[in-house]
Amino acid sequence: MRVISGKFRSRRLHSLPGLDIRPTSDRLRETLFNVLTAGNPQALAGSVWLDLFAGTGAVGIEALSRGASMVYFVESARTAADLVRQNLQLLEITEGYQIVQQESTAALSQLASRQITPAYIFLDPPYRQHQAYPQILGILGDSRLSQRALVIAEHEKKFDPGDKFGELQRIRMLQQGDAGLSFYRRATDQNL
Repeated sequence: MRVISGKFRSRRLHSLPGLDIRPTSDRLRETLFNVLTAGNPQALAGSVWLDLFAGTGAVGIEALSRGASMVYFVESARTAADLVRQNLQLLEITEGYQIVQQESTAALSQLASRQITPAYIFLDPPYRQHQAYPQILGILGDSRLSQRALVIAEHEKKFDPGDKFGELQRIRMLQQGDAGLSFYRRATDQNL
């Protein structure tokens, strides 16, 4: 597993053995960030991210590599949160992030109370936790997301997390290999 592009391009990241952590594949991450930058490498400059169920931190680290100013890595498992720390240290990243070691629902509440307004929210619960998708997307759909905030859910190709959650409406779905990416925005702003 490696960083695809940007400041830390081609640098390797660590993962844990076994199936407890299933990092977003390099290929799927490359597709995701190609969609988000759409030919403009500076598109993510200064952006704020939430990386929910962060695992290895690969998605948030990719965002930092491409110019994000702040990433909140949300991970409840201590071993995974420690792995995110290890990967950040490996790349000598010392600022522009916060590791929030909490369940995603509690972290969303805490970050909202601090008036954190992310431009991008990426969620990638363990695939076997299908109930996490409507729970988290429902909270986000009923929250005060900024008008242009983009929510991206990684999921199994054969699983559909749903089209609408409160004010969040799916605007695009991509499938690659065994995985899918669903993109959501507030219903009043449907452009990607």
